[in-house]
Parts: sequence; C-alpha cells; structure tokens
Amino acid sequence: MDKKHALAVLAALGQESRLDIFRLLVRAGPEGVPAGEVASRLGAVQNTMSAHLKILHHAGLVRPEREGRVVRYAADMTGFRDLLAFLMEDCCNGSPDLCRPVIEAVTCNC
Repeated sequence: MDKKHALAVLAALGQESRLDIFRLLVRAGPEGVPAGEVASRLGAVQNTMSAHLKILHHAGLVRPEREGRVVRYAADMTGFRDLLAFLMEDCCNGSPDLCRPVIEAVTCNC
C-alpha cells in the first residue's frame, strides 16, 4: 500500500457513519449484511448508506456481492491488513518482524 491509498482508507474510516458501517460488517463476519439491512441497523437513509458503502468499497475496506436484486456487503479484511501493515512497516525501531504477529492476527475469511 502506498501513502496515497493509505490516506484514502483513513479518510474513509475517518467519518463516523463509515466507521460504524465497517465495524458492523466486521462483526457480521464473512456472510456480510445486505445494504438495506445495514441502513436499517444504523438508522440511515438508504441513499446516504449507498454513498458511504461506495466510498468504503473504493478504499478497499468492503466487498459487495450481488444476490439477485440485493447487494450484500462484507468487510474486506485484506484491505484492513494492508492498512495495518503500512502503518506498522517502520515500527519496532526498524524491526517490523516484531510487529508481524499483530498484522497476522487480523485474519478472517471475510
């Protein structure tokens, strides 16, 4: 991940509703949640929710999957791991291998 992409991911998570969406999808696990249900659970208007989900998708934090007329979203843990790796690449006084267990602990089949 480069700095520009990391900034886009952080900006996506830096908005309250989008952070709530991402956390909801992480809790939901690999099966994800239909977009309409995400909006309902968070008490948001579907159009607004759609815009937030699009931003999270472009940032690489969520994955949409179409099921007929319904779009189900799941957290993309690979994108999240990439962000953690970028943020921690210079950690531990130049010994990033010491931080590797933290990054690898963010495993999920999401």
